Amino acid sequence: MYQDYKNVELVKPGGLELKDRLVGVQRVTKVTKGGRAFGFSAIVVVGNEDGVVGHGLGKSKEVADAISKAVEDAKKNLVRIPLNKGTLPHEQKGKYGGARVYLQPASHGTGVIAGGAVRAVLEAVGVHDVLSKSQGSSNPHNVVKATFDALLQLRDAKTVAAQRGISLEKVFKG
Repeated sequence: MYQDYKNVELVKPGGLELKDRLVGVQRVTKVTKGGRAFGFSAIVVVGNEDGVVGHGLGKSKEVADAISKAVEDAKKNLVRIPLNKGTLPHEQKGKYGGARVYLQPASHGTGVIAGGAVRAVLEAVGVHDVLSKSQGSSNPHNVVKATFDALLQLRDAKTVAAQRGISLEKVFKG
């Protein structure tokens, strides 16, 4: 799932205080010759509000079962996101399908300026100050994945210095 990204640190859920946020529940219908079969699909974001986050999808005939399946799926896909004093290290764009998400760091006290699915992901990560814009598709599944695309491309200063083979001071003077 995360093989396209270079610096992804996968995290095990054991010992973490994870909080789950329900992004959306959809009623889905399968039409058979015997009539319509109704089910539910739920997308959930879990995080420890300190840089660790994951998302998951669950499907079931009951809403509660779909949500619990989604939480279990999300716990299997936890990653660590680099944060810088409650905001992001730099601006970043992410895309998935028809959804486009733009994330920009903000000064202390700004708050999370984001809507719907983007807000759920950023609050689960633990970002307190950020500006964002969601463009294109508003499908919550694709918006969550586009937000993850942007977050997984983030790099902190230590990573940049290591990749360039220079000191940390040179990154900022540079």
